[in-house]
Amino acid sequence: MATHLTNCAGLFLTWSVYGTFLQGDARWWRRKTTGMSQPQPLLQQWHQDRLSHEVILLSDEHQCVVDRVIRSHCDLRGWKLWAVSTRSNHVHVVVTAPDIEITRVRDQLKANGTRAVREIDRRFIGRPVWTTKGDIQVLRTETALEQALVYVEEAQDRMDRGK
Repeated sequence: MATHLTNCAGLFLTWSVYGTFLQGDARWWRRKTTGMSQPQPLLQQWHQDRLSHEVILLSDEHQCVVDRVIRSHCDLRGWKLWAVSTRSNHVHVVVTAPDIEITRVRDQLKANGTRAVREIDRRFIGRPVWTTKGDIQVLRTETALEQALVYVEEAQDRMDRGK
């Protein structure tokens, strides 16, 4: 059953660059069913050993092009883009996109980012740019929206998270 955004302030979307945030990660990681989970080095190593491609971090040029296509896509669709922060190893987006399936919002932004990165860097052709899926937090209140904006626009730099 598809879930659409209704009566909510917005979505806080996060997805990572392929191979950069694996299950078991020392920086903590999120399980779909139970939330934040403690580091598990053996689990992280198990996933690391099974990567099919090398990890390629996003350069400044990659980050700029991903930011640009996210902004352009939101504008084209009439979605309210509150914030976007493309880092070397992940992307955060805060957006309001009513009347569309929530996962489609994330998937469309990721797909456009993939296309844009591949257009400027052939190393990404035939391999994933991003991890599968990503995190989606539904922001049900204005306060939750404000907290997500502070995190994306300010806290990332204070935490030195993959500049």
